[in-house]
Amino acid sequence: MKTLRPASDYDTLRKRFFWDLPDELNMAQQVCDGWAATEPDRLAIIDLSGKERRDVTYGALWQLSRRIEAALVSFGVLRGHRVGVLLSQSPYCAAAHVAIWRLGAISVPLFKLFQPAALKTRMDDAGIGVVLTDDEGREMLKGLGPRAVLERELPGPEMATRAIHTTGPDEAAVLIYTSGTTGAPKGALHGHRLLTGHLPGVEMSHDFLGQEGDCLWTPADWAWIGGLFDVLMPGLALGVPVVAARMPRFVVRKCLKIIEQGNVRNVFFPPTALRMLKAEGAVIPGLRTVASGGEPLGAEMLDWGREALGVTINEFYGQTECNMVASSCQALFPPKPGCIGRAVPGHRVAVIDAEGRETEGEGDVAVMRGSASMMLEYWRKPQETKEKFRGKWMVTGDRGVMEDGFLRFVGRSDDVITSGGYRIGPAEIEDCLLTHPAVATVGVVGKPDALRTEIVKAYVVVKDGVAADDKLAGELQIWVKDRLANYLYPREIGFLDALPVTVTGKVIRRELKLRAMEEGL
Repeated sequence: MKTLRPASDYDTLRKRFFWDLPDELNMAQQVCDGWAATEPDRLAIIDLSGKERRDVTYGALWQLSRRIEAALVSFGVLRGHRVGVLLSQSPYCAAAHVAIWRLGAISVPLFKLFQPAALKTRMDDAGIGVVLTDDEGREMLKGLGPRAVLERELPGPEMATRAIHTTGPDEAAVLIYTSGTTGAPKGALHGHRLLTGHLPGVEMSHDFLGQEGDCLWTPADWAWIGGLFDVLMPGLALGVPVVAARMPRFVVRKCLKIIEQGNVRNVFFPPTALRMLKAEGAVIPGLRTVASGGEPLGAEMLDWGREALGVTINEFYGQTECNMVASSCQALFPPKPGCIGRAVPGHRVAVIDAEGRETEGEGDVAVMRGSASMMLEYWRKPQETKEKFRGKWMVTGDRGVMEDGFLRFVGRSDDVITSGGYRIGPAEIEDCLLTHPAVATVGVVGKPDALRTEIVKAYVVVKDGVAADDKLAGELQIWVKDRLANYLYPREIGFLDALPVTVTGKVIRRELKLRAMEEGL
């Protein structure tokens, strides 16, 4: 498989790198079968999902996956069939994907916090007949149709099969649904090259992952591309132990315990988790790397990371449709505050205009066709697939600026605020407000205004014990004015008990935007 190796500088890595995808490629071989054949006793997963720690080797993971495979075969699962995986972080979850891929079938990760309607929407769209799950998942699936298969119901080791289907890099392997911040969720269909496409970015975001003593964990659920392909599968492919520990909601105290129990040295923290750690004054010794993606971090958060985590947080960028395409890497170059990072070797990232031409100013963030982590298509949505591309570019739906090779994230295309002739990205304002000691979380949107087109409106959730009043609103406005610029300060501030968020913890600015529009009527 193609991975990065430390070089003298970033430019050397980019020049040396090229995708070398074989005609035959199966992710089961990459993450399990290869290691099980050569080093079966090598540690693969540190399981903290139960009452006691359990170390799972590649040999044990292989055996479990073979038993799952035998069960799937007995239920008539064939090449190309979609199989649901409704499991939290656990060895069974990892082995489930391996078994499905080995059969040439397509795994469909499903989230444990989905309500029945959300589950049914995805399962019906994908045409799922079998779901690998646990007791909790079986209850969730009652009345929804698919057959639930639990670990304790699997055939014994003597029933395990031995075959692996020959698949190519572009054969469908996994169907991951978008979080659905705009419109109905769409299934991003990926081929077996997906993992290979992730490896350079994962290695880069962890300062060349795979060093002696490295051990990976993320609080992000393995039902999403961030947990599954930014942590679990790259770790298994590179021989880096991965910690499995269920965390339905992020709790700082539990997070610290997991890191200690699992001897974790490398973490992918979503921005929300970092903010909660910062708010509670957490200090985590012993880490080698911390990566973060999903929303941009500000300079103050990076400074806090150096002090409290002992590392420079490496930000990365991507989305379900094409992930890990840009990243910071402290081992190669210092971060540029306000920027996410630079293009990962193997991926061409640019900012383009409406005609698909690269531009030096603000434009649409795009990735050139040919990236190994790029989706094959939106599942059974040819028109939506076509609209995702602009010539040779896949358009992400984000706005940005390229600055000396660094990508500066401005905001989602529909999140950018136009006010008094300025185009304003909400992320920078949100980051600034989060540094105020009274603010727990915040979402910033544009509110329609006859004079300025829009004004900046901030919706704030305050910390316990803080009075949400006009005095605090004035303080927050001055806080932004003093730290950013007069034109960036929120002319209105509203206080809420909670912000609307997706299942992955991202603020749904679309709902806040609707609220702001209704307020202006």
